[in-house]
Amino acid sequence: MSTAAIGFLYAGATLGAMLSGIPIAFALGFVALAFMYAFMPAASLDTVAQNVYEEMASITLLSIPLFILKGAAIGRSRAGQDLYSAMHAWMHRIPGGLGIANVFACALFAAMAGSSPATCSAIGSAGIPEMRKRGYSPGFAAGIIAAGGTLGILLPPSITMILYAVAAEQSLGRLFLAGIGPGFLLVALFAAWSVFRFRSEFAAAKHAYEQTGAQHPILREDAYSMRERFSTLPRVLPFVVLLTGVMVALYGGYATPSETAGLGGLLALALIAVIYGVWRFRDLDPILTATLRESTMLMLIIGMSLLYAYVMSYLHISQAAAQAIVAMQLSPWVLLATILALVIALGFFLPPVSIILMTAPIILPPLKAAGFDLVWFGVVMTITMEMGLIHPPVGLNIFVIKNIAPDIPLKDIIWGTLPFVILMGVAIVLLCLVPGIALWLPDLLLPTTR
Repeated sequence: MSTAAIGFLYAGATLGAMLSGIPIAFALGFVALAFMYAFMPAASLDTVAQNVYEEMASITLLSIPLFILKGAAIGRSRAGQDLYSAMHAWMHRIPGGLGIANVFACALFAAMAGSSPATCSAIGSAGIPEMRKRGYSPGFAAGIIAAGGTLGILLPPSITMILYAVAAEQSLGRLFLAGIGPGFLLVALFAAWSVFRFRSEFAAAKHAYEQTGAQHPILREDAYSMRERFSTLPRVLPFVVLLTGVMVALYGGYATPSETAGLGGLLALALIAVIYGVWRFRDLDPILTATLRESTMLMLIIGMSLLYAYVMSYLHISQAAAQAIVAMQLSPWVLLATILALVIALGFFLPPVSIILMTAPIILPPLKAAGFDLVWFGVVMTITMEMGLIHPPVGLNIFVIKNIAPDIPLKDIIWGTLPFVILMGVAIVLLCLVPGIALWLPDLLLPTTR
């Protein structure tokens, strides 16, 4: 059987396994084992455990459960709600300041936790009720939190970028730094939309008040004294110091990513023990259980995805697919657009982890041959996968929002997220026009020959 035929059969079997409802990790593992049995030497089945172990024996991957521990410690304490309250107190005078405060709170929390669902849950559980209480439409409030939560896979420490660094064999430090500029760009775009949408809803409420005398909550103005503003800081500043310290340790060369992750996890546990009194076993049990559950699930997906990629490489499927893409002789930008369209399509069905590990062997060689910087592409691909977190039918963040705000119709949540999907597309275009948005910081702090 030709390589092309095996490749189409491999893709068809994968699609069938995915659509059958089997969990992603088991679907990928089942397809890989089936093709090893059918097309590889019989002895290869005896080395499955060894192959998976060798593929996962990366010190970089060790940082994933440690960053998850850090995120769980912060996400399952009151840190997210306190962070949101501090932001709101300092930004309430700005038109749409409550929405902007939620965007900024999501960004800061994402930088501390490194998880998109954790960011949505921690900030949304406090932010959505507050925004709705102050007159924000349900879809608008849901859209802000869902989009803000996606920053968890872009701003360091991003678990998604850790996996991309492993798959693309790129510097994790440069990838983390490259995500900061685009992260700030997305925060600015999200904040600008929040102001625009707030002004629109405020104007409509004011017009209705002038016509009917009906008082809308969005017209109400809050007031905070300077004393009240400063009183919100003591519980927030230690976590900001933690974030800063972890970044300094990593980029200052004082610690490796794995050491930094371990340090961050231990310090996060220490902070919630001191600030929130979370130190008894019954308090720590949900944190440790969530860490173990998410880490096990994620590492199982990673292991099976790496086995899947190994089989694809052994059967020359990935090499043949890459050669076929190169043989099409597409211009570099058409090639990039085609690959990003593929990533968007995959985002309808798969989480970022699986997209990276399944597509990297195929798409990275042609992109490198076309002259694209793989660190820059990692950022662009991450933003593209962020879009997948808030567009249907999967849209993980959409379902997280639905879980914490079950009374908001799913239709309203989806319509509320669509403007942010468009803004992410705008960010990708800007990154293509000005690559320095992503690369200036790594080039400044970690210069290397590209």
